[in-house]
Formats: sequence, C-alpha cells, structure tokens
Amino acid sequence: MTEPNDRITTLEIRAAEQEKVIEELSGQIAEQWKTMDRMQKKLDALVDRFLSLEEEVRPDVPVTKPPHW
Repeated sequence: MTEPNDRITTLEIRAAEQEKVIEELSGQIAEQWKTMDRMQKKLDALVDRFLSLEEEVRPDVPVTKPPHW
C-alpha cells in the first residue's frame, strides 16, 4: 500500500490537471458561443434580405373572385 502522502500528492496532481482541462474546455465553449452568435447574426441578415427580395419580386396580383363565381 502506498503512503498517505503519496496518495495525497497524486490526488493533487490529478485535481490540477483536471482544473487545467476544465479551463481549456471553458475557453473553447466561449469561442464556440462567439462563433454561433456571429453565424446567427449572418443568418438573420440573410433571412431579412431574402424576405425583402421576395417581396420585391412578388407580382402584385389583385385579389378577385374567379370567373366561375
């Protein structure tokens, strides 16, 4: 069986490594959120542009009753 001090040292090393990994993952998540925000803004702009173009191209057809009415 290992000494209690060795076990504590091993646990401290593992905790430090896990803390580093958590910080790295947190940074990556923050970058992904920034990317998603940029993509959402671009998507919103494209949707607005598409809708405005669709309205410009749409012919103005009057709403009338069909001839058989």
